Amino acid sequence: MTTTQARLQKTRGGNAAWIVVVIAGISAALHIWKLPAALPLIQESLGFSLLTAGVLLGIVQLAGIVGGLAVSLLAEVIGPRRTLLLGLLLLSAGSAFGALSTGAGMLLASRAVEGVGFIVATVVGPGLIRSHTPARRVNLAVGCWSAYQGTATLVGLLASAFLLQVASWQSLWWMMAAVSLLPIPLVLRFVPADPAAGTGGARTAMARIGITARSGRVWIAGIVFGCYTIQWMAVVGFLPTVYAQSGISGVGPGVLTGVVGGMNAVGALATGYLLQRGAPARLLLNLAFMSMGVTSVLTFAVDWSQVPHGMAWQVACVALFSLTGAMVPTTLTRMAVDLAPEGGSAPAAMGLMQQIFNIGNFTGPMIVAWLATTTGGWSSTWWMTCGFAALGILLSLALSERRLGLRFSHR
Repeated sequence: MTTTQARLQKTRGGNAAWIVVVIAGISAALHIWKLPAALPLIQESLGFSLLTAGVLLGIVQLAGIVGGLAVSLLAEVIGPRRTLLLGLLLLSAGSAFGALSTGAGMLLASRAVEGVGFIVATVVGPGLIRSHTPARRVNLAVGCWSAYQGTATLVGLLASAFLLQVASWQSLWWMMAAVSLLPIPLVLRFVPADPAAGTGGARTAMARIGITARSGRVWIAGIVFGCYTIQWMAVVGFLPTVYAQSGISGVGPGVLTGVVGGMNAVGALATGYLLQRGAPARLLLNLAFMSMGVTSVLTFAVDWSQVPHGMAWQVACVALFSLTGAMVPTTLTRMAVDLAPEGGSAPAAMGLMQQIFNIGNFTGPMIVAWLATTTGGWSSTWWMTCGFAALGILLSLALSERRLGLRFSHR
């Protein structure tokens, strides 16, 4: 395909293509957020401890810790669209396996399969968006992609909170298995087919991945990303449990947590607009981490039970934590599409970043569960969030358009 033909194809089909990719990302992330509202029921039925619950929340990220670069190799060899389709199929299979679980071991194994499907489906998202979106829409498209986690949190928690009032958690798992299959015909219809493989096959792909893995700026971006995910996943993942232990029953914990997650989606879209208007990346990152530190202290260190309408104020604080925190993934995802060095691999850049920041997704819930168990409550959560917010600010000093040689389009 010539350059002119590629541009024409991107212009004609770009909007539909990136919207479908975002939909696929949301359907993948729903598997992460089907768990928190169901966690108290699963703990009761299978006898999980709080620490085991933290492992269950984090294990879905384990594949991302070890497999990001492997998935990028897969995408280089078979193509990103086929990789996305494979990820959706794995997510469906893992959810079905989980619905059949009769013990902790089977459920943990099913979550691991879902984790593989999640990383396979999402590592190619930014690259597909960049390849099939008109240049003037890239920041908007990336902002929407960055909102997929927050959108899935809102939809997943609200849907699961209401469904679990009338059905078992196993029914929710079966439903999510079906949801993962829904984007497949849309991907086949609207996302352009993968180009023919170039010469060299896996060996050439490995060389490109090696060049990318030696890039310091990709590592720094991944660690900064991890400073965000370790906070957000831990706080939002345990919110239904926190609210349930505070005496809120029924759909309340799921609804409140869904609102908090939805604010993350709003923040991602707003950040995409700010990037489009020329907002400096480093400023957005610093503001996000400072806000996450302050709002996490207000959320957990203050005894809101002694304040009139204290629960409403606490929800507002954690919602602001989620809203402003969204500046981190949106900014870094926009960077990721340009981070691969010359001769490197864009999927590998995203894959390496996902390996790094998924360490935060995996360890965050366990750290918070350990703190809560050790100190006898959730009030010490801010110790962890503030520590990683400070680290994120320090590392983000190395991330700016000027230092990284990136140029965002501003319109």
